[in-house]
Amino acid sequence: MIFLGIGSNLKSSFGNRFSNILRTLDLIKYEKIEVLKISNFYETPSYPNKKYPKFINIVIQIKYKYGFENLLKKILIIEKKMKRTRGIKNQPRTCDIDIIDFNGEILNKKNIILPHPKLHERNFVLYPLKEICPTWIHPIMNKKVDVLIKNLSLITRNEITRIKESDILESNDK
Repeated sequence: MIFLGIGSNLKSSFGNRFSNILRTLDLIKYEKIEVLKISNFYETPSYPNKKYPKFINIVIQIKYKYGFENLLKKILIIEKKMKRTRGIKNQPRTCDIDIIDFNGEILNKKNIILPHPKLHERNFVLYPLKEICPTWIHPIMNKKVDVLIKNLSLITRNEITRIKESDILESNDK
């Protein structure tokens, strides 16, 4: 199973944070990446600088017949189309796509670490991941997603909000 995390905390020429994620999903499909499952939208404070705008995040499960390096190239193309700029680490961005897990592969290369090295610390990855794959197990830690969520601090577990569909539609009307 392959899981991607998608986030946005800036408006763009495509619209608000929700519109950015929906446009990113369209671009993913355009690149011939089959989307199997999509989580609800979740809102969290920006990390590590909570003064930045809040993030909207989702996790998707995809089917992809090529390797992770090819997928990474496509992700970088999509982020560029979404006008993501790379500068200061963790700065606000219109689009952020992370490979969370690529078929359980474990690897540490200069340009990519699999599974994502911080996924077990991130509420905005774990909650949507649990929603679409409640049986998922971390390939290195060998722990279920439920256990990883329980290991988060109470503050981190409380700093996430699932966004109702009506709030998304209302937000897109603005």
